[in-house]
Amino acid sequence: MLLVRRRTRIKVVPLAIRTTVVRLIVFFVGTVLVLAALIPMEEAGIVKSPFVQVFERIGIPYAADIFNFVILTAILSAANSGLYASGRMLWSLSNEKTLPACFSRLTRRGIPLIAISVSMLGGLLALASSIVAPDTVYVALSAISGFTVVAVWLSICASHIAFRRHHLRYGRSLSELNYRAPWFPFTPIAGFLLCLLDCIGLAFDPAQRIALWCGLPFVVVCYDAYYFTQRQQTRQLPEELNDVT
Repeated sequence: MLLVRRRTRIKVVPLAIRTTVVRLIVFFVGTVLVLAALIPMEEAGIVKSPFVQVFERIGIPYAADIFNFVILTAILSAANSGLYASGRMLWSLSNEKTLPACFSRLTRRGIPLIAISVSMLGGLLALASSIVAPDTVYVALSAISGFTVVAVWLSICASHIAFRRHHLRYGRSLSELNYRAPWFPFTPIAGFLLCLLDCIGLAFDPAQRIALWCGLPFVVVCYDAYYFTQRQQTRQLPEELNDVT
């Protein structure tokens, strides 16, 4: 059974990566190109969805209502997946002793209730800020959220480069990898530089600059917390081994 699962994973994972890239190009880049070709720059804005503008130009009735329904459905789906991911992340960090142990507690049904509740509270506070302070707090949270995504992709690109170097340093062959990213190392280097350029661009936008003021210290705090907790665990491990022996 394990051999079958491994063979399936070897085939499925590379296929999923390739199809994901194709879908991103078609549905994101292609959509932006179509919208940019149909909507004049002077009419583009955030008051009305660009999709609604395009369909109204085509003459489709109830375009706004249709897309509002689609957008609300997508928002609920994204909120559900985000809640799951956030709760799972808090549970995982707690399980690795990086966060307090309360976040790793499970109910009888195996649900990390505390982690999910804290994640939901954060989401509700962010939602409330979009109503109470849409021009200040909500804009800042949106900017910080965008910076976080870019910072994650920076880490992914850097990790990819470091992984390849360590893989070869320990005498292993690239043929052992089930999937190899094309055009290495240019692909992760280009991704890293583009993400870094995006972060630098935040400094020149007064509305988005707060993402750097809050995001960079937060990243430093996360690394310090990880270093401190891992150092504590490495200290406790020899003591536990001495107790056993």
